[in-house]
Amino acid sequence: MSKFEQYNIVLKDLIDEVRVFEYDLEDAYFKKIDSPEVQKGNVKAKVSVQKKVSTYVLHFQLEGTVIIPCDRCLDNMVQLIHYKEKLQVKFGDKFSEEDEIVIVPETEGGINIAWFLYEFIVLNIPIKHVHAAGECNKTMVVKLKKHITRKKDDDEDNSVLEFEDDDSDFSNDEIQTDPRWEGLPNITENN
Repeated sequence: MSKFEQYNIVLKDLIDEVRVFEYDLEDAYFKKIDSPEVQKGNVKAKVSVQKKVSTYVLHFQLEGTVIIPCDRCLDNMVQLIHYKEKLQVKFGDKFSEEDEIVIVPETEGGINIAWFLYEFIVLNIPIKHVHAAGECNKTMVVKLKKHITRKKDDDEDNSVLEFEDDDSDFSNDEIQTDPRWEGLPNITENN
C-alpha cells in the first residue's frame, strides 16, 4: 500500500459526470512529501474531474495556510494559500508531461495527484516571504542590522534595511561601507 494511495483518482471508471474529490492536507501530508519548502500546514483541496472526449480535465481549488520560514529572521510564519489550477490528463503508453497535458499509462487507469497538490501549493508561495513589519524575531533583526554594510547614498532599494516601524535606534546614516570596496566602481573606468 502506497503512502499516497488516498490521492489516486481512477479515471477509466468515469463517464461524463463531474466527480468531486476533497482532501485535507495537514502536517502528516507535508511530512510524507518530505520536501524542504513546506513541512506544515492546513490546506483544503477540492478537485473536480470531468471527462471530455479523449481527455480528463481536473480543476484544483486550494484554500488554507502553510507554515514556512521567514526569509529575514528564519522564524516560522503563516502563509495564506488561495490557488486555482487546471490540469488535463490523457491516457498513453507511459507517464509523461507534454506542455499542459499529463499522460498516464492506460494500464494504470488513473493518476496520483499527491505531488501535483504539493507543487500547486509551492507555486502559490511568494518568492520573498517575510513577516509583516514589526513581527520578525527582534533578536535576529538586531544581529542582522549589526552585519549590514551599505553606503548611505546607495541607489539600490533600501527596503532591506527597513525591518520594523520602530527603528529609532537604527538609521541609514550609521551604515558604513567596508573601505576595501571603495575602489571597486573604478575598475570598469580604468579598463
